[in-house]
Amino acid sequence: MVALGGGHGLAATLQALRRVTPHVTAVVTVADDGGSSGRLREELGLLPPGDLRMALAALAGDDAWGRTWERLLQHRFAGDGPLAGHAVGNLVLAGLTQTTGSVVEALDAVGRLLGGTGRVLPAACVPLEITAQVLGHDPAAADALSEVRGQVAVATTPGQVVAVALDPVDPPACEEAVEAVLAADWVVLGPGSWFTSVLPHLMVPELRAALEATRASRLVALNLVEQPGETEGFAPETHLEVLLAHAPHLALEVVVADEAAVVDSRGLMAAVEACGARLVLAPVAESDGSPRHDPVRLAAAYASVMTP
Repeated sequence: MVALGGGHGLAATLQALRRVTPHVTAVVTVADDGGSSGRLREELGLLPPGDLRMALAALAGDDAWGRTWERLLQHRFAGDGPLAGHAVGNLVLAGLTQTTGSVVEALDAVGRLLGGTGRVLPAACVPLEITAQVLGHDPAAADALSEVRGQVAVATTPGQVVAVALDPVDPPACEEAVEAVLAADWVVLGPGSWFTSVLPHLMVPELRAALEATRASRLVALNLVEQPGETEGFAPETHLEVLLAHAPHLALEVVVADEAAVVDSRGLMAAVEACGARLVLAPVAESDGSPRHDPVRLAAAYASVMTP
């Protein structure tokens, strides 16, 4: 199984999928330009490591060894010195990438250190910059489109994001990620920040071609709530419509949504049927009411459609 995304949404899917199969590959967005990742990207010219680190942590071994190294990987230095805010795992990945000359080798080495399940790979071989067309970004011109650049800026922008693109426009895909998608039985897109974590994968040409050509069944996991600055005002079906607008030739087999988050399923059902997929409504959110996916519940939903 291959899961594509970034941040907390991808971490939730990986924690769920590892309960279904040990054969999990994460394909991770590399467009982050904020915080520790942004600093390392700017200073060293490397792929931003933060989302890659989070995916590795989500797949870490369940024994004491794996949990110890996972905690270290996620630990951030405090204070106000040069190391303040850096996650240990980001620095480890940066150092290994420089010493091995390969981010894939670095990721595989940290995966072995964590005793992890599966594998973590970048979506592209170069750092990506997200550009967005935003309606009403300027309050004085509510009907005008503005260009917003950078993952952090797009994720927090006022106004409505209409479309996103990448700079460079034709980035080289990670060869191992393309091979994983083509060899998969299932491919999962989402949940996660829709415009900055999910859609960028569809704009890496070789990766999009693999997603369109693969014999794998393709599953989309929808978000639980709107995200201010990215998807404010979106209905569940709007997420699906935007995804297919960016990849009109992408076939889908299954769409998973939280049953409590879908107030009126008619619009979503129509959108799912229009793309020839099947809608699965299930309780996949945390039971405490927080807008987060519960890995155990999400695993149950995935297993219900992925296992014979």
